[in-house]
Amino acid sequence: MGLGGCIILIAVGAILTFATDWDMQGVNLDLVGIILMIVGLIGVTTFSSIARRRRVVVPPTTPVADDGRRHTRDGYSDGYGV
Repeated sequence: MGLGGCIILIAVGAILTFATDWDMQGVNLDLVGIILMIVGLIGVTTFSSIARRRRVVVPPTTPVADDGRRHTRDGYSDGYGV
């Protein structure tokens, strides 16, 4: 489950907890909403910690010396390939 799925879980849980007043026999929708929000928060923290570990620091490359000539795609500057 990615970050988007976690955010959707939090949003659906908040809607069930705070924005609805449905009454279902045998199901407490407020508790279901709170559980969904907690699972979404756990997912966000897990995703962010994994994403932090995946960051790779690339060392800077050494600059290539420019000899002042213009080069085309094939490497020649006069256009005839000679």
